[in-house]
Amino acid sequence: MTAMADVSGPVANTAMQRYWNEVAGPRWVGRMETQEARNVEVAALLLEAAQAKPGERVLDVGCGTGATALPFARAVGPDGHVTGIDISEPMLAEARRRVAEEGLGNVTLLLADAQVHPLPAESFDLLTSRFGVMFFADPTAAFRNLRGALRPDGRLCMAVWASLGENTHWKVPFDIAVRRLGPPAPKPPHEPAPYVFGDRDYCREVLSAAGFRDIAIEARNFHVIGKSAASEAEHAGLFGPAQRLMEEKQAAAAARDAIVKETEAAYAAFMSPEGLRLPGTVLLVRARP
Repeated sequence: MTAMADVSGPVANTAMQRYWNEVAGPRWVGRMETQEARNVEVAALLLEAAQAKPGERVLDVGCGTGATALPFARAVGPDGHVTGIDISEPMLAEARRRVAEEGLGNVTLLLADAQVHPLPAESFDLLTSRFGVMFFADPTAAFRNLRGALRPDGRLCMAVWASLGENTHWKVPFDIAVRRLGPPAPKPPHEPAPYVFGDRDYCREVLSAAGFRDIAIEARNFHVIGKSAASEAEHAGLFGPAQRLMEEKQAAAAARDAIVKETEAAYAAFMSPEGLRLPGTVLLVRARP
C-alpha cells in the first residue's frame, strides 16, 4: 500500500519552511499546470539520466507535487519504492491527490526537512531531486545526511539550475527589474538561491565535503515551455530572481506591472508555432556515496 506520512521533526531553515508553506507552495499549486509544462523537458532529462530500474528504492528530495516522484514510481514498478520528501504541505497535498488518482501503491510521501530528517541508513539505491536542494541552510550537512541514506553501491543523480546568466527565463526579467529598481543588495557568497549550484566548483566542493565521490556535472540545454509571453511574464513576477528583487525593493504595484509588461514584450521574441520556448541550462549532477 501507499504510505502518506505526516512527519514532525527538526527544521534547519524555518524561514524557508514558512516561505514554501505560506507563499511559494500555494502559488505553485495554484499554477501547477503552468509549472509542470515549464519544466517538462528537465524532468525527462533527469529520468533518462537517473536510469531507475525495476525493484529499486528511490529517495526524491524536494518532491513537491510529485512531478518526478510519480514517473520514478512507474519506472521502479511494484517491486520498487519511491519516498518523496518535502517541507511544503500544500505541495505534498497535491502529490497525495495525484498518487491516489493513479492508484500507485509504491510511494511514501514525507512532510519533513530532508536536511536534518533521520532517514533510514543505507536504504536507497537512488538519491534524486529536480530543483529541490538549492535552499539548504547548510548544504554540506544536508548532503551528508542524505548520503547516509544511500546504499554503498547507490548513486546520486539530480538536476540543479545553472547560473542566472545561462537561463533566459530568469535573466530577461531580472535585467529589466535591475534597470527599473536598481541592483540587489550585496549578499553572502553561496547564499541559498535557485542557482546557487550553478557555480560548478562550489557544487563539487559541497558534495565532496559531504563524502560523495566520482562527482560528474553535465550542463544540458533545454527550453522552458510556456503558453504565451504574457503568462510567462506573469510567472516571472511571482517566482524567481526578478520577483525577489521586487520584494527586496518593496516595489510599488505600478513598478511591478511595468516590469511584467516589459518582460512580456521581451519574451515575445521567443514565440514559436508551438508556443513560447525560452532557452535554459540545467546541470545534471551524478555522484557515488
